[in-house]
Amino acid sequence: MSETAEALRDKLLAAALPHVPFDGWTGLMLSRAAAEAGLSPHDLVRACPRGPIDLVEHWVAAADRAMLAALEATDLSALKVRERIALAIRLRLEPLAGDKEAVRRALAVQAQPAHAGRALREVYRTVSAIWYAAGDTATDWNHYSKRALLAGVYSATLLYWLNDRSDGNAATWGFVERRLGDALKLGRVPAELRRLAERLPNPFRRRA
Repeated sequence: MSETAEALRDKLLAAALPHVPFDGWTGLMLSRAAAEAGLSPHDLVRACPRGPIDLVEHWVAAADRAMLAALEATDLSALKVRERIALAIRLRLEPLAGDKEAVRRALAVQAQPAHAGRALREVYRTVSAIWYAAGDTATDWNHYSKRALLAGVYSATLLYWLNDRSDGNAATWGFVERRLGDALKLGRVPAELRRLAERLPNPFRRRA
């Protein structure tokens, strides 16, 4: 029985990550990683029909799942919502500490005009997962305002973390606390972010 595309991407990702800091997320890197993983050209096309961006998105989704699994294994009952969110961001980034250059290069790929829309949706899924894990069940405008606020915090934190050389990335976790405090205190988002958020999907919204 042939392997699923998901399983093929798992193998490809494991082989690719050591090369990405030097070669970037490129077609050549994918071909090299596929050969090392024992994947045929046909398998590579099945796994990543759109090229490197498919593997980047697979990596992002895997990191989100790992974060949620870590949160589910943690007792959050004694934590305030802000503390849960800060913990979620930390659990999202800590496992990637050894792959910062790969993350940096992934952001460069996602920033390309052809991929910008999908990159925005990936950030939305990450922050939405964080909010639901923190106990949020809002389905009205609050659903979008919270995610827009957290998207700003998360994106700023990600960039800060990429350049953080402090022991255990301690400076980043302090940065998260300060930004969350400012964002949650503010409690509102600019009109342009609101319009943008309203175009994003809410998987928990009831359909007519």
